[in-house]
Amino acid sequence: MCGISGIIHFNRAAVEEKQLKDMMTAMKHRGPNDDGTFIEDRLGFGFVRLSIIDLSMDGHQPMFSHDGRYVMIFNGEIFNYVELREELKKLGRTFKTKTDTEVLLTAYQEWGEGMQHKLNGMWACAIYDREEKKVFISRDRYGIKPLYYVLEEDRLLFASEIPCLLSVLGRKPQPDQAALFDFLVFNRTDQSEETFFSEVKKLNHGYSLTIDLNSRKATEALTFRKWYDLRNELKEPFLSAEEFRAKFTESIDLRLRSDVPVGVCLSGGLDSSSIVSILLQDFDKKDLHTFSAVYGEDKFGDESKYILLYKDELDHMHFCQPNQHTLMEDIDSIVRAHAEPVAGTGPYAQYKVMKLAKDHVTVTLDGQGADEMLAGYHYFFGFHFKNLLRKGRTGKLASEMTHYYYKHTAFLGVLSFILFMLPTALRSRARAMQNGYVDPEFYRAFAGENTTIAGELYGSLSMQDALINHFEYKLEHLLKWEDRNSMWFSLEARVPFLDHNLVERTLSLGDDMIINEGMTKYILREAMKGRLPEKIRTRKDKIGFGTPHDEWFRTPMFQKYINGIIHSDSFASRGLVDVKKVQELYKKHLARNGNFGKEIWKWIHMERWFNTFID
Repeated sequence: MCGISGIIHFNRAAVEEKQLKDMMTAMKHRGPNDDGTFIEDRLGFGFVRLSIIDLSMDGHQPMFSHDGRYVMIFNGEIFNYVELREELKKLGRTFKTKTDTEVLLTAYQEWGEGMQHKLNGMWACAIYDREEKKVFISRDRYGIKPLYYVLEEDRLLFASEIPCLLSVLGRKPQPDQAALFDFLVFNRTDQSEETFFSEVKKLNHGYSLTIDLNSRKATEALTFRKWYDLRNELKEPFLSAEEFRAKFTESIDLRLRSDVPVGVCLSGGLDSSSIVSILLQDFDKKDLHTFSAVYGEDKFGDESKYILLYKDELDHMHFCQPNQHTLMEDIDSIVRAHAEPVAGTGPYAQYKVMKLAKDHVTVTLDGQGADEMLAGYHYFFGFHFKNLLRKGRTGKLASEMTHYYYKHTAFLGVLSFILFMLPTALRSRARAMQNGYVDPEFYRAFAGENTTIAGELYGSLSMQDALINHFEYKLEHLLKWEDRNSMWFSLEARVPFLDHNLVERTLSLGDDMIINEGMTKYILREAMKGRLPEKIRTRKDKIGFGTPHDEWFRTPMFQKYINGIIHSDSFASRGLVDVKKVQELYKKHLARNGNFGKEIWKWIHMERWFNTFID
């Protein structure tokens, strides 16, 4: 696990080592164990290393092919590197190290761009062909590892993190208004190549980029390819819950490959608990370390009653307790760590869990991706109901709605169903007016610009379509937050649910194996029967990394802090929100005439982001 960066000059100017060093310094937290640079004429690579597999200097990067033709920098892990190395040996390839890095580089030599389909892992890599003067950049299927770039008339910059690019941008960055609109209206980010900085783009997941250094024009030098399209990669569905569990167990087994300690981020929910139970029962990991955030009994977000179901099986359970005081202390660090606004305090809880874990392990496993793969969010019931109505299955629709209400005593699924049935323009309007504080002119300027969320995501016609669209347009912001939180503390986070062999078969399942009689994640619940504490296996609520932020934002210290922000001239000058309505909404929050903590956090983080990166 590492950080990579690069500079390419199309005007033939030499790359300055100082600029590479500046980029590397900006992400040293990603790789405290080693670093390296490569400069040749108009190209420069920078690398910082967090040692995970083969801790020796054999893993030093940039890495050269045996013949010296190729130079590679690589961030991530190739979990099936052992099997690939054996396959490559049979084809006559030799190896000098035991690293997955050398396997990846050799695979490119053998199969070219086709090697991407052979990889099981998470990665962003750049490979320079010194003979043809071309750079090949690849990003993994689902966007677990990040890659950002800045394209200008005479140069290309790329890096694992945005601050690296800003460190050598040479000018003040500008905010991307469309990204801010989606953030405020839909609570969404990262559904496209756009970032919160107008100059910075993201290489989309499942894409590769080839750069021809022989070209003198940047616009003519770049060729983007979508090498992985989930819709075209679906395989035969699982025939049983046991078959699903076997593949899930295989995925966990691969992600245990490490030369450093491995732990689990344990929330108490179905997903992370399934990982822990399999590690205990199938791999006898009695010395497993787990890391959890708790808040105190009866406080929102506290899942200690579920987490402690493992207290007799685990000797190394670690806990942190985020609160209003720690959040106040950490706000500026969170803003710098993420470099883009975050829609909720859930990632802050994860940030504290990663900080806790860094003193005990170097690799963590967690349940990211299961909600998108198995319809874990309550609003998925809206897609389920919509699909049943489309198919004319009114009897089944009535039955599922009844099961939903009696098991959850909630209306979110039905409200989501209504929202998803509206025309695209009305969906946007409904979300914007939900709390009514978005500036009207700002709304009119951007409501019709991007229909990805209101159109593609909310407009999904079937459950399978909705799940695939979540992989395409929603999952990546969660993976980004996890990458930032883990790497800020020099940790590698691995996500067993996102093994492509598991995903491609799960998304082929029929709806009844995903949602059944008012319960989500049906096949996972069936697969874990007898292996997971029953109180967890049959949980109906969904919390994730929830926090009691509603109460935090009512404390005197936050009242002073928040009022200072929402009454400031700078906040009013952005032109993004109706300041008076924001102030009224906060007064309602303080008077307990509603809970608006999520919106309040967006105002805080957005303004501090402006202060830190834009102003």
